[in-house]
Amino acid sequence: MTSLQQPLPPHLEQGLLRITGARAVRDAHEIQRLWSGYGSILRCSLAGGPRSSVIAKHIRWPSDASHPRGWSSDRGHARKVRSYRVERSFYEHFAARCRDDCRVPAYVGGEQIGEEQLLVLEDLDGAGFPERRRHIDDGGLDACLRWLAAFHAAFVDQEPTGLWPVGTYWHLDTRPDELAALDDPALIDAAPELDRRLRASAFSTLVHGDAKIANFCFSSDERAVAAVDFQYVGGGCGMKDLAYFVSSCFDETECERREQPVLDAYFAHLRRALGERGKDRVARDIEADWRPLYPLAWTDFYRFLKGWSPGHWKLHSYSERVAREVVASL
Repeated sequence: MTSLQQPLPPHLEQGLLRITGARAVRDAHEIQRLWSGYGSILRCSLAGGPRSSVIAKHIRWPSDASHPRGWSSDRGHARKVRSYRVERSFYEHFAARCRDDCRVPAYVGGEQIGEEQLLVLEDLDGAGFPERRRHIDDGGLDACLRWLAAFHAAFVDQEPTGLWPVGTYWHLDTRPDELAALDDPALIDAAPELDRRLRASAFSTLVHGDAKIANFCFSSDERAVAAVDFQYVGGGCGMKDLAYFVSSCFDETECERREQPVLDAYFAHLRRALGERGKDRVARDIEADWRPLYPLAWTDFYRFLKGWSPGHWKLHSYSERVAREVVASL
């Protein structure tokens, strides 16, 4: 991450003051660039208002989008534009339903400023989640599994109104170019059936859609986490988040070794979270429906990744074995 102090352009500063009710912006630091040059994320210190700092997501359409892996197209641009609308809709209409066990930043406000957008959120560093992790220990893993289970429990049977009808950034309907680039005939043939079976789950929830370790903010003791980046939140089976999260944390050996313990821990947390929300009567049925879908969710992401970035480090022997077995079983 970068951490560059910079003056805000006047139109953004005025928008930030309107949204936050502050008297002045003391300073603004860029903490991260948005994917493919679509803007930046800023930490802004404020004076004379109810909050001393906020996180501002400043979104602007690049004149010449440059995808890090070469995937620049009108379809990709339209997907990103929609993703920012979806993220604002999530914060406006759904985020307040997330309890402490699936903590997200509070929504402060948002504005369309000309062709630019400003999304202003609670600063999670000041709320007790100052740590970011590239690697995870058992305590951090359990905290993330607990978050995922609680988030899924909170939104069981929720219609994804204003969100993606099918959550995640890799689902088949939005990725025809990557499917066309895939050099694996068996996986190409299997792709529609993988998608159909995941959609056919009897129990749908909201999935985060990009639940990688980089999108979790940790407490100092790693016993609690909050999640950010809801551009691809939408409807789906919780196993899509779980498989993607595990793939972001571990190499092939650890993915293999931890498969069953991770599933067991996740479903234990899910049963508890459903019980706390008065939904314990469906816990067994959800587990019976979702658990067998874990390898299908893994294979569906593998299908996307193999077309999108054939040399990616996640295309390892564990992923290949799971995909081979799933495709053979269809």
